[in-house]
Amino acid sequence: MTAYIFVSVLILIACILLTLVVLVQNSKGGGLASNFSSSNQFMGVRKTADFLEKMTWTLAIILLSLSLLSIFVIPRNRGTQGKADTELRSTIDEKSAPVQDYQPNPAEKKK
Repeated sequence: MTAYIFVSVLILIACILLTLVVLVQNSKGGGLASNFSSSNQFMGVRKTADFLEKMTWTLAIILLSLSLLSIFVIPRNRGTQGKADTELRSTIDEKSAPVQDYQPNPAEKKK
């Protein structure tokens, strides 16, 4: 159960980060990266856009991987479920009517 919660929290963090990264970038080369266009900056606008694109792909791959991992850590109560399933089947068997063979009506035989 704790592994499932841990993976779920990681998925939530990845979703929030991916949303923020996508909102920061602009498809036309603008967005937040265009505001830092001074000539003596450490990273240029193009490098910032490349970083944001790589970050988007990285977060998307992380989100996909965590989603697939969550399938394997979903808590399953196999012991309890199996017992309840057996009890349900026995109850159905007890209350169901037995299947009877079709016996034709003697009047139908003469026709």
